[in-house]
Amino acid sequence: MSRVGKKILPIPKEVDVRIEGSEVKVKGPKGQLSLVLHPHVSAAVADGNLTVDVKDHENVKDRALWGLFRRLIGNMVTGVTKGFSKQLEINGVGFRAAAAGKNLKLEVGFSHDVNFAIPEGINVVVEKNLITVTGIDRQLVGETAAQIRRIKKPEPYKGKGIKYVDEVIKRKAGKSAKTGSAAK
Repeated sequence: MSRVGKKILPIPKEVDVRIEGSEVKVKGPKGQLSLVLHPHVSAAVADGNLTVDVKDHENVKDRALWGLFRRLIGNMVTGVTKGFSKQLEINGVGFRAAAAGKNLKLEVGFSHDVNFAIPEGINVVVEKNLITVTGIDRQLVGETAAQIRRIKKPEPYKGKGIKYVDEVIKRKAGKSAKTGSAAK
């Protein structure tokens, strides 16, 4: 049995959840999200709680879908009430970022500036060397932050590049001088 899938999802008062056929629509103070359910998955709202169920509780693939869709709907409810955010840090001499409209302009050591198009539904705020990516869709926030990081990954020698704030970069020692006995 799926431990996550069996959990009942309490719906906050400010959130409206509608199930129309195989589509779940969640509307809250921050916006609206929708999700199409897998044919083996069903959802029901009763007494301010949402339950997710599958056709066959013994089928391994159905149990995996059970927990997945329960978590996806839970993320939608959290997104329309609180939202999600990821923070990135830019390290390097002369490395800069600036948000201009729906573009993020990055100066990260290339011969040219890199312009990154910010997707619809995502806000990007730049403060000194921190880039904060926020939005209501958890998957879109994470994917956007990963795409920004991919532009200039942190390198292990000096740590220059774009990294997550809580990420730890394993540092390597650079070239070291030869010892006296090996020089003969």
